[in-house]
Amino acid sequence: MRFILLASIASLFLMASEHKANWGYKGDIAPKYWGDLDKNFFICKKGANQSPVNLNRFIEAKEQPLELNYKSNVDSVVNNGHTIEVKTSGSDYIVVDGEKFYLKQFHFHTPSENKINGKSFPMEAHFVHQSKDGEYLVLAIMFNKGSKNPILDKILGSLNSNVNSESKIKDSFTPKELLAKELDYFRYDGSFTTPPCTEGVRWIVLKETVSASAKQIESFHKVMGKNNRPTQPLHARVILK
Repeated sequence: MRFILLASIASLFLMASEHKANWGYKGDIAPKYWGDLDKNFFICKKGANQSPVNLNRFIEAKEQPLELNYKSNVDSVVNNGHTIEVKTSGSDYIVVDGEKFYLKQFHFHTPSENKINGKSFPMEAHFVHQSKDGEYLVLAIMFNKGSKNPILDKILGSLNSNVNSESKIKDSFTPKELLAKELDYFRYDGSFTTPPCTEGVRWIVLKETVSASAKQIESFHKVMGKNNRPTQPLHARVILK
């Protein structure tokens, strides 16, 4: 119980720290300066297991199939000044390593933050989960330019582009509807890709991409701008596949 309480307090501290300093993706608040903007962001510069990465140092591993329980409809969408974020009920979860990680929100980056064998994608979504013990897991999916994505249309159709103006999703859907059908994945240990760049985050990157039209990707980019952190060194890490 004491550990859970401390983890919850730490989580609240990290969320507060995220908004304490002004950070962004351009000029003197760009990613390369994050570690100097606030003392709580020091790990953005000093961390050894930072995200995103170029997934290219693979080892074969017999990973368990993903157990997804995404059944609830999403709640709302907001442009928070850094990304388009879709908020969820908090009851959906994924099981990894025998532990439940509950889906808190998902958001988008243009272009992608992670790369696969050096390849960048026009957009990436991050599904952010947290366990009851305060541990984090991010499920990432990549978008390729192709046919129009009906779920992205529902998000864009509900979005108020004004910063911090939260809107209810008009035509609701479950988060699972945005994922690829095949759930094979890469896995690595990393961090948040935004300040305070906290490490100890489990990363699951789906191998199969989903499509979005050029117009949809441009619409996301118009609201968010270029909001991807450059890839970070792998150091001693390997990518499980």
